[in-house]
Amino acid sequence: MSNTERALRIGLVSVSDRASAGIYQDQGLPALQDWFSQALATPWHLETRLIPDERSAIEAALTELVDQAHCDLVVTTGGTGPSRRDVTPEATLAVGTKEMPGFGEQMRQISLRFVPTAILSRQVAVIRETDSHAALIMNLPGQPKSIKETLEGLRDADGKLLLPGIFAAVPYCIDLIGGPYIETHATVCQAFRPKSAIRKQPDPA
Repeated sequence: MSNTERALRIGLVSVSDRASAGIYQDQGLPALQDWFSQALATPWHLETRLIPDERSAIEAALTELVDQAHCDLVVTTGGTGPSRRDVTPEATLAVGTKEMPGFGEQMRQISLRFVPTAILSRQVAVIRETDSHAALIMNLPGQPKSIKETLEGLRDADGKLLLPGIFAAVPYCIDLIGGPYIETHATVCQAFRPKSAIRKQPDPA
């Protein structure tokens, strides 16, 4: 099986001092897992991590998920605000080899439709490359509602897409860095690719 035909490997990282200490139940990981279960139409495997707001721990988790678990996509939730303990963006930039600023820009555009404090969010995205593997790492908000809106975008009452979510661009990004071909359920999130990059589906037997 070629690399582009294998199942997608996703790493999910929830960054929270209190949730990792068992003070309250983490909401980020269940929200992300639920969204991917609804959105992805191709096989995928999942790795999850729940860690405190410690830069060294975040860097270690991201590095391990890419370099050892060989995840193609790593998504973090939490730790992207302006407080002293919010260091997820710094850790993400530290392990990345290429910054992908468009992801953070679009996330803030979506959130600004709801609250002016969206400008305080510092989400970033990077590519991490090794000699044999590459992965996209993205920071997402911490709240389940914001996670969903950020990933799939905003629709009007009739279901018409008003503002694309960031995941629409993720499958083609994974194509470009040598990962597996990802298909989505269009009712949740329509993946966008140039016509030349769209694979023809086999005719039913």
